[in-house]
Amino acid sequence: MSDTIVKVALGERGYDIVIGDDLTGRAGTEIGKVLPGARVAIVTDEHLAAAHLPALQASLDAAAIGNVAIVLPPGEKTKRFDFLQKVVDDILAARLERGDAVVALGGGVIGDLAGFAAGIVRRGMSFVQMPTSLLAQVDSSVGGKTGINALHGKNLIGVFHQPRIVLADTRVLDTLPPREFRAGYAEVAKYGLIDRPDFFAWLEKNWRAVFAGGDARVHAIAESCRAKADVVARDEFETGDRALLNLGHTFGHALEAATGYDGTRLVHGEAVAIGMALAHRFSARMNVASPDDAARVEAHLRAVGLPWCMSDIAGELPDAERLLGYIAQDKKVQRGALTFILTRGIGQSFIARDVPASEVLAFLKDNHPG
Repeated sequence: MSDTIVKVALGERGYDIVIGDDLTGRAGTEIGKVLPGARVAIVTDEHLAAAHLPALQASLDAAAIGNVAIVLPPGEKTKRFDFLQKVVDDILAARLERGDAVVALGGGVIGDLAGFAAGIVRRGMSFVQMPTSLLAQVDSSVGGKTGINALHGKNLIGVFHQPRIVLADTRVLDTLPPREFRAGYAEVAKYGLIDRPDFFAWLEKNWRAVFAGGDARVHAIAESCRAKADVVARDEFETGDRALLNLGHTFGHALEAATGYDGTRLVHGEAVAIGMALAHRFSARMNVASPDDAARVEAHLRAVGLPWCMSDIAGELPDAERLLGYIAQDKKVQRGALTFILTRGIGQSFIARDVPASEVLAFLKDNHPG
């Protein structure tokens, strides 16, 4: 089966998302096309290094691309300053130059961290995304948002730094644990809920085939990437429409912070799933959408095995006031006003500014498992 190419139209900074089988084994050729003569630092984690690093390095060696590996611990807690410093120091120790590149071999954590390092080392090095999770292939690897977490919240420190190419190897998804694949699927469903109601209806009918692999999976990944590429091309730096991509994320990021980014309790895609259900339910509460749409979203999330309410999170959660505090720290807050992505129905999301904090607090209290 030939590769599927999705183009991100950003003029001179535009790039291709290549979706295909065994791109890890062909990475040397693909990277050599866009970065001739460059050496690379591969940033990955311990689990992915064991599974995929040898094949990638063999491919780079075969293409005569010099490379060094920087291997980090796995998990969301790696997205912090001390690991950013390690990556930066290791890149400099390897004497990579500004014209060389950083390759992110991993999921969203590695992609965000490695991309941030690439954006600041030598005032900006080239960057290649090789996403190994479904979530990263359809979301975090596309669009140039990079960063790390802070004590005050998720992704609050970072830069916009576009990759030169994205290599989405569909074969590596076969090695994902079922929970991680489901979590990535939440971001796939998100694109249908933002502005592609026909795609969401297709997913309702075909999600089992997407999980099974093959053509349906490639179609879902490509359609998700097209959806994100379209938004990024219109609004690269998130000053307008791009905020729609945060459907479910304001609630979701607050829940991640509330659980201390503990992946045993809640991973990012699961937080997004709960956040999307809450966003639809809150839209119905605000009388801008039908409760039937919220029920439809919840039914689909339940069908695929994703959490959809706060009570699905193991362990206790902070009270509603504390959750509102996390929301108030979200980077989508502007001059203290709460901004949410709400919806008028399936595929009809919109940016709601100046949402009253009192309404959000009452909603959180009503939906809090405690």
